[in-house]
Amino acid sequence: MTLTNVQVLFQRVPQGLPKRQDFEIVEKSLPDLGPDQFLIANRYLSLDPYMRMAMGGGWTYAGSSLTPGQVMVGRIIGEVVETNNPNFKIGDNVVGRLGWQTYVISDGSDLDFKITPKENVPLTAYLGACGSNGITAWIGLKIIGEPKPGETVLVSAAGGSVGSAAGQIAKAMGCRAIGIAGGAEKRRVLTEEFGFDAGCDYKRADLGAQIEAVAEKGIDVYFDSVGGEMLDTILPYMNKFGRVSVCGVLSEYNQQGEPYGIKNSRLIFDKSLRLQGFVISRLKEKWDEARAELEALVASGKLRYRETIADGIHNAPDAFIGMLQGQNIGKQLVKLT
Repeated sequence: MTLTNVQVLFQRVPQGLPKRQDFEIVEKSLPDLGPDQFLIANRYLSLDPYMRMAMGGGWTYAGSSLTPGQVMVGRIIGEVVETNNPNFKIGDNVVGRLGWQTYVISDGSDLDFKITPKENVPLTAYLGACGSNGITAWIGLKIIGEPKPGETVLVSAAGGSVGSAAGQIAKAMGCRAIGIAGGAEKRRVLTEEFGFDAGCDYKRADLGAQIEAVAEKGIDVYFDSVGGEMLDTILPYMNKFGRVSVCGVLSEYNQQGEPYGIKNSRLIFDKSLRLQGFVISRLKEKWDEARAELEALVASGKLRYRETIADGIHNAPDAFIGMLQGQNIGKQLVKLT
């Protein structure tokens, strides 16, 4: 029986926030398997902000960008459903950056890892808290931010998958965790579900005053996914020798024209701050250690997460656009097959 693979292609460079017309949905027949190949039915797709950089418009992601007609980049959890490879059996679950499509043929070289089932760790956690998002939070805090017990950690975009994990990892390290998110509901989720000590609402005009009120001893580590004006707002509240771990600039992905930049840069000198960006693909030697620790935190209930799940690959573009607008809470996924 010939299977049909549904793919979402990158169609054109967005002008600001992506639109449906920037994507194209196509159907293609799958070829027969070759030697050592296996067929993966993609079960879940992870949607993440880095994809907007890969779509261009002045951005590249880790030095590369998509070209029109290419399958949209993205990580999936898939199940092996047919195999000619002795290392992969039918029923194995795998994670890989295999794109926005319902099936893929692989020889294993393009996978991140094969999932070894763990008690009390749901499958979809490997696209969020135990996957690249959790690893991003772990590396950004442990390797870049280096918080010490008793210090205060501030996290932007804390209602998302990376930010919510970062705050909870900070708590597990004995730190005080403060999150920034948009709106009263996300602020409530931060403290009541994710265990942050306090939450701030960036949609209010008084973000600086909110931070000052809940960070009486200042900020030692800022986990920054937003950049731009928010970073400028936070720099005055950083303590001397504070660390800013930069994993993204959400405020500028859809911006047209000149970037905001940093207008409070003198404070970096005055306070002897350290700002460091990072991309986890350049630190793959840390992935196994990070994932093992994240699995243990999830299994013990010390790392909790939310998922927002869209149904069907045809809804992936709209879910992606909504995620860029902050409409999701926690991990944005698409259920594929």
